[in-house]
Amino acid sequence: MKLIKLNIFLLLVSVIAISSCKKDYLNRPPLTGITTDNFYKSTSDLRLATAALYAQPWFNWNNFPLLGVGDIMSGNMLQPYNADLVQFTTFSITSQNTYITGSWQCFYDIVAHCNINIKAINTKLPDSVAIVGKNGALGELKFLRATAYMHLAMLWGAVPIIEDNDKLIANPLVPRHKLTDVYKFIINDLRFAAANLPRTDQPGRVTTWSAQGMLAKVYLIRAGLGQNGSRNQSDLDSAAYYAGNVCNTSGLTLLPNYYNVFRTQFNDNPESLFAFQWAPGVGYGNGNAIQTQFAPSSSIITGGGGWGGAIGPTLDLAALYTAQDSIRRKATYMLTGDKYPELNAAGGGYTATGVNVKKHVVGTAADNNAPTMDLWSSTQHNAILRLADVYLIYAEALLGNNASTTNSQALQYFNAVRERAGVDKITSLTPAIIRKERRVELAFEGQYWFDLVRLSYYDPQAAINAINGQNRKQFTYSPGTGIKTPVENNLIITPATIANFTLPIPANDQTADPKLLEEPVPYY
Repeated sequence: MKLIKLNIFLLLVSVIAISSCKKDYLNRPPLTGITTDNFYKSTSDLRLATAALYAQPWFNWNNFPLLGVGDIMSGNMLQPYNADLVQFTTFSITSQNTYITGSWQCFYDIVAHCNINIKAINTKLPDSVAIVGKNGALGELKFLRATAYMHLAMLWGAVPIIEDNDKLIANPLVPRHKLTDVYKFIINDLRFAAANLPRTDQPGRVTTWSAQGMLAKVYLIRAGLGQNGSRNQSDLDSAAYYAGNVCNTSGLTLLPNYYNVFRTQFNDNPESLFAFQWAPGVGYGNGNAIQTQFAPSSSIITGGGGWGGAIGPTLDLAALYTAQDSIRRKATYMLTGDKYPELNAAGGGYTATGVNVKKHVVGTAADNNAPTMDLWSSTQHNAILRLADVYLIYAEALLGNNASTTNSQALQYFNAVRERAGVDKITSLTPAIIRKERRVELAFEGQYWFDLVRLSYYDPQAAINAINGQNRKQFTYSPGTGIKTPVENNLIITPATIANFTLPIPANDQTADPKLLEEPVPYY
């Protein structure tokens, strides 16, 4: 297991050396003489060790695959020229796909980092450090490890559970573990995190509400695993319980303006339950490069970039936005003629010349009052779990296996999402209504593919039909007439099958560890 094994040799010093931008939150400590034996001596040491895992280790997922898998493969977005991204559109993904390899390595990087820190805290931390500080740090690490494993499980299904790096070094040939056990492992980590993380913390740090929101999401996912048509009621109840805690007792509320959720001035706002803590000016491989890769013009990016002129929404996604839903639409994608005064503000703003990505496009260094920001490091802290997501999870868990519901709590939180967007309330919920709302609310945030995967767990034909019924063409837009004209791309799209909901294991890892091709085995 070459790529996984490589990660295990990363020392603590490589973890804590990663810098970020939240005051003392991620200040870089002096590196001279730091080892796992002498570093873990205080609560502040613990905070430094965990802080470094909020950004750079996620780069290889965030750079292209987050949107490539989450939105291109799901049919929200298209990039017709990048060969590896085209594989996501056409369902012709190979084990040599660079984004598949990078994502797999990224998630196991995070697992390895977390394992190193968890073991060191449990074995090296002196008794003088308060237990609440110790368990809080372990809670952060287990939250991050669980989040990495959630991605692994939903993308690859049964995967190796690695909890002890030393065992992997001693025996690098490891099997995949049953998917039910992977989800059990994830839930165990998140339950620990929920019990030990604080109710409030410095902006950007995860809290018990982050863990409980993620628990609700994982229980909702697992509810369909191995089911046929309906979902496990016990897991639905657990999803409703944890989502309900966040909705009803956290005191958190949605940011009033949907558009502002994605502006850097509102980084780590109360709606953001878990976001990558990217720093400006850290160079390629260390920062948030989504804007550089997906923005349509170099005029709105400091230092060049803006290579996303060929990337835009599909007709299938665009058809879901009503005229009333203009706030979310304009915050998500540009139409020709749209004006964005906050982008290149010094130059008079930006007027869109095509149909392209807007979400994650935040403008120049001057626009964001971030002098060190460069083309490879947007200062946007893009959220992986938002409160709006948990509101919709709560509504879906309360709907459960019913064909419809008028449950007051489900409607209250579902409609809070719609009201914030300026669209009319709904008086009854169905599975189709919730799926559509999630797709629009969370578009271009890497979420829709995971919604389709969890649907495939209990209703595979519905998931297959949702993909094969899509119009995956891009379009041009005439601001004078409002007409959308399809653009022919000559891509041959293979009809999706249930096999497409599990990605191939990277070729290098298959060669290095033939056990990965064997049937999964129990972990517990």
